[in-house]
Amino acid sequence: MDESAKEDVQRRMEEAARERFPDDAVPEVAVLHYGDDPGVEPGEVIVRSRVPVTAGPDGGPADENPMDTFHQTHRAAIEQFREDVKREVPEARLLEFTADLGSERKARMRTLLGPPPADDRRSDLTPVMARLGPADLQTLDTLITTGIAANRADAVRWALARIRERPAYGELRERARQIEELKTRF
Repeated sequence: MDESAKEDVQRRMEEAARERFPDDAVPEVAVLHYGDDPGVEPGEVIVRSRVPVTAGPDGGPADENPMDTFHQTHRAAIEQFREDVKREVPEARLLEFTADLGSERKARMRTLLGPPPADDRRSDLTPVMARLGPADLQTLDTLITTGIAANRADAVRWALARIRERPAYGELRERARQIEELKTRF
């Protein structure tokens, strides 16, 4: 997508947010592409909206759960905005609302805009969260852009499968089993 198309999509999403949410409930909307934010994978688009947080007397947030309050207050507008995003930005995978809670803390509410990748729907998969540095992200993204993996989760599964193929991994598993056996004797 060229820059003018990106700017047009950005403008349309800002207009939709102003139309759907009264009184600056969502003062900022960003349409993020790969490279705009480390959380955006190659070929992916995320629409992120900022929700303001009212400060309490102690300087922290006045509301303990600002995203719950936002969701309860604007449930219908959120659903309408979700449909706007699906229609105007069909390549967007995720709609995200964030609230800055101070001290580098954020509250987040996410909604998928389409079905998860087919492989991610398997019942035998366990979700795992990992914090990766720039070099690790670049490695995963290279696997995606070269067509080896469809997304970052798939790239991690691919890398782990390559580790399991190595003969040393079998030896390592055997040693781990022996250590567990020794522990049971204590």
